[in-house]
Amino acid sequence: MDFTFSDTVFGHVVAGPGDKEHFTIKTIDGRSVNGQLTSTCYARYVFNLDEGWHDAGGDMHDLIKKPGVPVFAYGTYYPNGDEMIFDAQWLVFPTDKNLNYRQEEGDWWINQARAIADFYITAQFNYPHEDIDYNNYQTSILLSGEKGADNVQEIDTISRLVYGLASTYMLTGEDRFLEAAEKGTDYLRDRARIVDEKRNVTYWCHAVRANGEKILASKFGDDFDAIPAYEQIYALAGPTQTYRITGDPRIRTDIDGTLRLFETVYKDTKKEGYFSHLDPVTFDPRAESLGQNKGKKNWNSVGDHAPAYLINLWLATGEKSHGDMLEYCFDLITKYFPDDANSPMVQEKFFEDWSADRVWGWQQNRGVVGHNLKIAWNLMRMYSLKSKPEYLALAEKIGKVMPSVGLDNQRAGWYDVIERVQKLNGKDHRYVWHDRKAWWQQEQAILAYLILAGVNGGDEKLELARSSAAFYNSFFLDHDAGGVFFNTLANGIPYLQGTERNKGSHSMSGYHSLELCFLSATYTNLLITGAPLDLHFAPTPQHLPNRVLRVSPDILPPGSVKIESCTIDGREHTDFDALALTVKLPDVGHRLKVKVTLRSVKK
Repeated sequence: MDFTFSDTVFGHVVAGPGDKEHFTIKTIDGRSVNGQLTSTCYARYVFNLDEGWHDAGGDMHDLIKKPGVPVFAYGTYYPNGDEMIFDAQWLVFPTDKNLNYRQEEGDWWINQARAIADFYITAQFNYPHEDIDYNNYQTSILLSGEKGADNVQEIDTISRLVYGLASTYMLTGEDRFLEAAEKGTDYLRDRARIVDEKRNVTYWCHAVRANGEKILASKFGDDFDAIPAYEQIYALAGPTQTYRITGDPRIRTDIDGTLRLFETVYKDTKKEGYFSHLDPVTFDPRAESLGQNKGKKNWNSVGDHAPAYLINLWLATGEKSHGDMLEYCFDLITKYFPDDANSPMVQEKFFEDWSADRVWGWQQNRGVVGHNLKIAWNLMRMYSLKSKPEYLALAEKIGKVMPSVGLDNQRAGWYDVIERVQKLNGKDHRYVWHDRKAWWQQEQAILAYLILAGVNGGDEKLELARSSAAFYNSFFLDHDAGGVFFNTLANGIPYLQGTERNKGSHSMSGYHSLELCFLSATYTNLLITGAPLDLHFAPTPQHLPNRVLRVSPDILPPGSVKIESCTIDGREHTDFDALALTVKLPDVGHRLKVKVTLRSVKK
């Protein structure tokens, strides 16, 4: 090449030339990149959203000589005959000065959750200057945290934000987050819930206008004028997580009504699974009005039940019916989604008879990197509930093959949508639109490899989890305005164009970023490092069967975690089953503040 270009390299330092300016980095796929620091090169350690700049300029010359040090180096390549010279202009070290990954600190993800949740309650409600009032909620939130001008409240984004706020309360015990979660849940019940007594089901509208008008059918392009299953699924995300904290029986009634919707209307009782869309008038999944969505099934209608609400519902109740529904969904995934004869990536779209749909809309024969990783992550959760070998086998297969398909081996981080089978030069799957990296797809990778490493072990999986989290924490945190960026370029620099510059949209609320914090704290502390994890609940004892509160943060391997201690309203409480992860509450009629400290059980 006879031109210059700038880029990012991630890897670990290896022994290089002796002078202090030159260095060698070995990338994820084992390539060596030789570089030199420019005279103006600067460096930082990664720092969290609630922290100030952590300068590494005084340490960088030593660090780039220490074998094994992880580093992101951004610079310019200059042509030099048959070689390219790499001049590093800035460095990011994803560790502290002692070279420990900062993301593995016991409170890293907890502090990040608090900062993100505060960003959203300030952006949406001007808290603490004004009360938390969901009448003021707006789907569109600009980069700076200011509201857009759409004047529409999409119900899924409210529910997803409520999920994030409830999760942040569980991590911090700070009352403003529970207040926001409960008010959001009540708002959904009051403004978006529809109880159909004739069908004996509950369902949820797509959006509410500023004047209070309900919009039942989706206005989103892929689902226009239909009732997509995923909107009904995610309408339960926030209320269910709030239910875990409070045990509010009103929420349980809504959940049960929506479950009946899935089982009696969306479910295909002849050929298995759940249809992806309903006609908004007839509720017929085979209506001609549905167009390309007529009689279809997809990843969302089958797989999204588990992460959105169903795992959290089972964690709250332990009821067999909820575990059975989880098993039903995961059995369908392992039965129909693998497509080994055609692609290393799963099949995501299906016709009614489960034959592959490779002509639908934008997806065609394309794979979403994050959906594959999401399947691996959730299969590992389910494997701890039902240890079916096919669950483990598919999760491990996806975890093994995805780095060769969707991972950026030079810069770290994960790509978006790629061709499932079309290859470039017999090697690489083509990008569909771009090589950008979305925040939610990084989440799926981090959680997938954390739980794969935490449950099954393996240095390679742990390194993939670490490099994925390092990329996310180094480049997605917006230290200027707060929150996280929607997308970065492949090199980690934020992409700030169109709706992708926003912090709130049809696609983004406080969900994935806060889910990542909640479960990264869970997996890191309880499966990887052995650090304790505090969780907070606020139940009324009479709302719970036999006054028993279930406190497991996620489906984890049986016997791997115990309750180390418990307090109720700040006082020590000893009536708990340490390994069953349950607390017997006192017989009182008012709400209690329960705090449990969990710790891994060393075998």
